[in-house]
Amino acid sequence: MNAEERYLFDLQGYLVVPNALSAGTLKTLNAALDEKIAERVDPTSGTHRFMDLLTWGQPYLDLIDQDSIMPYVEALVGNNFRLDHVYLDIIRRGLSPIGATLHGGAVPFDPTTYFRHHNGEFQNGLTVVAYNLANVNPGEGGFAAVPGSHKSNFSFPAGWKDLVDPQPCVEQVTGPAGTAVIFTEALTHGSLPWQADHERRTIFYKYSPHAVAWIAEYPEAADHEGLTDSQRAILEAPNARASNRPRAIK
Repeated sequence: MNAEERYLFDLQGYLVVPNALSAGTLKTLNAALDEKIAERVDPTSGTHRFMDLLTWGQPYLDLIDQDSIMPYVEALVGNNFRLDHVYLDIIRRGLSPIGATLHGGAVPFDPTTYFRHHNGEFQNGLTVVAYNLANVNPGEGGFAAVPGSHKSNFSFPAGWKDLVDPQPCVEQVTGPAGTAVIFTEALTHGSLPWQADHERRTIFYKYSPHAVAWIAEYPEAADHEGLTDSQRAILEAPNARASNRPRAIK
């Protein structure tokens, strides 16, 4: 991360990374998704969440330590991080699988989703990399957040959480296919109703410090073939990972 990116993440609680995925990678990821949609999703369904991405082949496994994104994860979470969980949402129209309600925030404190900056370093809990597999344009909906809420001293007002009629403090975060949006789960965020004519396709890879687990059923390296040493280390079960046991960098 450069100085400008550090400033923006500290200020906003999120960062937009353009061109995080190449055109070739996008094509491959979307082709695999098309197959899964054809197999599993009712054509009349407005939304669907896939949870088993790491069984979809090498392109989805390689997102575990995506070259363009790993320097950001290391800067935000620390060198000894782990992949906590993954999923992919498609939305054809309307609400996301969890509705249109803001969630998260610095208050009340959550020991799994905190934000902290100390001695020039970020110290984040659960941190999300959201990849756009399709364009997200202004006014179309999708990911939105309250910038700066990750450092708020007060709970987000309960009456402001509805994203069907969002408050002025809520900002939509846009970007073409291939964009990554990185954010701390301490940020108040959610999904605006999807208004575009094309599907919203978003992949979520969520990372934690190695001693922290947000989800109970975390991915196991032993369940997947074709992993590199780096990917196996990132899928290692939660533990303290002492400083003399650094993560293998590819």
